[in-house]
Amino acid sequence: MLHTTAAQLLARTARAQRDGRAPSLVAGVVRGGTLAWSAGRGDVAEPHTDVQYRLGSITKTVTAVAVMRLRDEGLLDLDDVLEQHVPGTPFGRRTVGQLLSHMAGAGAESPGEWWERTPGTSLAGLGLSEADRPFAAGRRFHYSNLGFGVLGQLVAAVRNRPWSDVVRDEVLLPLGMTRTTPRPTSPAAQGFAVHPWADLLLPEPEHDAVSMAAAGQLWSTLADLGRFAAFLLGDTADVLTTATLEEMSEPSGAAVEGADWSAYGLGVMVVPSGDRTLLGHSGSMPGFLAGVFVDRLEQTGVVSLSNATSGGDRALLPDLLRIVRDAEPHVVDAWRPATSYDAQALALVGPWYWGPTPVSVTLRADGVLHLEGLGRKASASRFVSRGDGTWVGLDSYYAGEVLRPAADGLSFNLATFVFTRTPYAPADVIPGGVDERGWQ
Repeated sequence: MLHTTAAQLLARTARAQRDGRAPSLVAGVVRGGTLAWSAGRGDVAEPHTDVQYRLGSITKTVTAVAVMRLRDEGLLDLDDVLEQHVPGTPFGRRTVGQLLSHMAGAGAESPGEWWERTPGTSLAGLGLSEADRPFAAGRRFHYSNLGFGVLGQLVAAVRNRPWSDVVRDEVLLPLGMTRTTPRPTSPAAQGFAVHPWADLLLPEPEHDAVSMAAAGQLWSTLADLGRFAAFLLGDTADVLTTATLEEMSEPSGAAVEGADWSAYGLGVMVVPSGDRTLLGHSGSMPGFLAGVFVDRLEQTGVVSLSNATSGGDRALLPDLLRIVRDAEPHVVDAWRPATSYDAQALALVGPWYWGPTPVSVTLRADGVLHLEGLGRKASASRFVSRGDGTWVGLDSYYAGEVLRPAADGLSFNLATFVFTRTPYAPADVIPGGVDERGWQ
């Protein structure tokens, strides 16, 4: 339970519901894998944690998880072109990875009528054409509901089952999200549009989106969305490996609007918030707004759901995180010494030099090597053993690059850069040689 912050959290949530003129709003804070605090404001049935709202584009993250499961099983590769699995679309030469990261150049919306407000149709019924591919692959980040609709068709084609059945059986139920469904099941909130100039409501329609369902179809509750926040914090319940979840969270493309920016991984938003970076996704559909974001450094997540088409308070979730962080900061685990170690890894620890630039290599209890600059700017990365005496980078500049120690232990090669125990020595291992006059 969050004791000292409960009043502040409630006050901030109440202000968001009132100022945003949401008929109802529910919000919660996730810590320790569960909802540590929650509240409902406005016309909300109780228990407020069990009322369904539309998730909108948070559905995309669920779809992305299903795609990554297929990749981890070896049934597809992120470099596969769509045509290999879903033939006959204008995106046939675009890759699965590009679709997941909104870098495939696909149009923002499906052609025809406004898909979010009208009954859906099959992929063939959409009548896709070259006009639905406005950009070259990899040219720019372009958020695409259409692209994720197509990814839903990919999941269905590879599994030979409907998308909704796959995400239910492979993602939602294993996570315990039993109240997350493609269509509303009671108790569920009615979606409304709020008149812009009067305190009046207009009910919004709800339909099966069919081929576009994977872009925004799911309904969920605060309790289930809180469980999904715990998933994003690392409690994956074997739905994905933590390594795959980390891969999804690495930024692939960036959306820049003036001085503001946000990035996108593989179905996951990466959003700056002060000195923090938040992971998660927002969502909107006619009559509903939703959000789930986590701060991994604080091991804290926040979730919100409301039944208004627009007018949501975008600062609510970051503010809830800030309130908790300021008053009840996460207590980190106690340091513990390693219980075993890799002798080859231990031989690499200590100071090294990339030319004249000093860096350090440290070995953590989890067996991961950390390379970072010593007092000066230098690329920093984590490395894990490949089991053959070499290590591969996990992040930053050296992600995917291989660290290869020399047999004598006096140097190592990393992406052709040679690191030595003293600056530019021994001279015979430095590419290009060293001036014979030496340091002067």
